[in-house]
Amino acid sequence: MADEQTKTVEEVAAAATETVQQNPQEIAIGVWGQAQAFALDLLRPWNAYQVAIALGLLAISLLIARLVKPRFYEWLREREGWPKWRYRYLVMVHRRMALIFFVVLIWLTVFLMREITWPSRSYLLAALANLATAWLIVVLVTRLVQNAFLRTVLRYGAWIWVTLNLLGLSDEASQVMDSAAVEIGDMRISLWMVVQAGVVLGLAFAAARFLSNQASSGLKKNESLSPSMQVLASKTAQVVFYGLAFFISLKFVGFDLTGIAFLSGAIGVGIGFGFQKVVSNLVSGIIILLDKSIKPGDVISLGETFGWINSLGARYVSVVTRDGREYLIPNEDLITGQVVNWSHSNSFVRLDIFFGTAYDDDPHAVRKIAINAAAGVNRVLTAPLAPVCHIVGFGDSSVDYVLRFWIEDPTQGLTNIRGNVYLALWDAFQESGISIPFPQREVKMLEGSRLETRQAGLDLMPEGDAQD
Repeated sequence: MADEQTKTVEEVAAAATETVQQNPQEIAIGVWGQAQAFALDLLRPWNAYQVAIALGLLAISLLIARLVKPRFYEWLREREGWPKWRYRYLVMVHRRMALIFFVVLIWLTVFLMREITWPSRSYLLAALANLATAWLIVVLVTRLVQNAFLRTVLRYGAWIWVTLNLLGLSDEASQVMDSAAVEIGDMRISLWMVVQAGVVLGLAFAAARFLSNQASSGLKKNESLSPSMQVLASKTAQVVFYGLAFFISLKFVGFDLTGIAFLSGAIGVGIGFGFQKVVSNLVSGIIILLDKSIKPGDVISLGETFGWINSLGARYVSVVTRDGREYLIPNEDLITGQVVNWSHSNSFVRLDIFFGTAYDDDPHAVRKIAINAAAGVNRVLTAPLAPVCHIVGFGDSSVDYVLRFWIEDPTQGLTNIRGNVYLALWDAFQESGISIPFPQREVKMLEGSRLETRQAGLDLMPEGDAQD
């Protein structure tokens, strides 16, 4: 009896498997029959008239779009100060203008035909109107996706699904995709689930990116927040939006999140050992943002690298030097190394120039001339921090001075401003007769000494010595 029950269960399972395998074929035969019926239905007079009307409306839409698009493009070029997403949408409207006019015209035609004739004589136009409207809505929604490949996949996938839905073939298509499945333990993953997950995740991530970009733009306009806090708040918003998009999408598809909780714990242990440097840089980046030691626009020196902070990343800091090179410095190096921040508390930077003059020159006059020369150079501040000049020592052949001056734009370079001040000092000293000494040596011949020179191995001596 038990064997008979087991055999019965096996037969039922085999029959169910055979039914699932036959379903796609039966569905294909049914769809082919519907397509044949639809093609024969188009041969009826009123259906042919509706097709002709739709083609005429399409031609009119293309003509109107061809006339309106140049003017719309000129108007778009005159717009300034708009966000980038608005420009992208208007460019999309410019490209899809024929479809927009077609949707408007075909709905007006359907409305008029329903008022003056029977609804059965405009049902085909109504179906085309719904289809064109759905395609236009898909274009508007998928434009939120910034990635070109993902946007293309979502757009064409949505068009196909909307078309199948309007034609009444969505159930058949979902059954076919659901029949293609694999089972992993108690989990069944079908092609239909994968397609749903891809579409939902793509749209959710697109919405998360759009919201995070808008939040970042709003934070940058908030002058009450420091640049480092703006970056920190922006990064936090990105993590929150993308995390919510991921988990909400999986929950919407019906994916069991319990397994992910255990899997994430195992992955976390692996990350802790295998990605220590990465995690260290991430934590260092958060510390930098919180303590505000470095912020975008600061001028820093780290070893041989001198430049200004271009951007703060999750793993590294972008530093641009005067020669156009961009260094990506790990956040950990900025935490553990000695960093010179030239503009941490303010943007004022003091530069020193050392020079010397002859002992015959009046040091009081030299100081005044040096200060006036430095004050006349562009970029050198005269208020509230004016140049100063001091004597720092008496050298072997010169009186030594230091000229100190301030600038407030270190991103424009330090070597060039030093060179300009040196040139100003040279011109001022030449005009005032101030001499810049250099080391000189004198050689004296002592009485009774003899000068000997060697040439080709022979000693050449004075004539008197030679006669002796």
